[in-house]
Amino acid sequence: MAHCMMIVPLLISLCLILPLIQASKFQYCDNNKDYDVKVSGVKISPNPVKKGKPATFTISATTSESITDGKMRVDVRYFGFPVYSQDHDLCEETSCPVTSGNFVVSHTEELPGFTPPGSYSLTMKMIDGESRELTCISFGFRIGSASSVSDV
Repeated sequence: MAHCMMIVPLLISLCLILPLIQASKFQYCDNNKDYDVKVSGVKISPNPVKKGKPATFTISATTSESITDGKMRVDVRYFGFPVYSQDHDLCEETSCPVTSGNFVVSHTEELPGFTPPGSYSLTMKMIDGESRELTCISFGFRIGSASSVSDV
């Protein structure tokens, strides 16, 4: 009976902690800038990313102004060296127009099978249709080593 009383708090703690583990830490590109879009969280799935498999980067944010169009610029670095850079239509990554309040930007990318494992950094800039930078964040992510046979 005493074992059961210890297991219940442990299970509750795990349920509260596991969602936090999947969220990634991020930082603004310029801490002194007051961005129009405030990012509240970044989630990477799967984490670590598996090469040759789709990876989804989900960014939760808030805006005080409506956003009708724009682009999302993604730059990825591997040990500081640029390895990927691409612009994406913001309205393909979220529903436009974005009204004031909370919204989510979600981008899925399949990394080539030859992508080396290790630590990467990603910088994401959100730019409106008038070329104003709405936000800029950076965060790290890992690409795991080769997939196991069970993943195939």
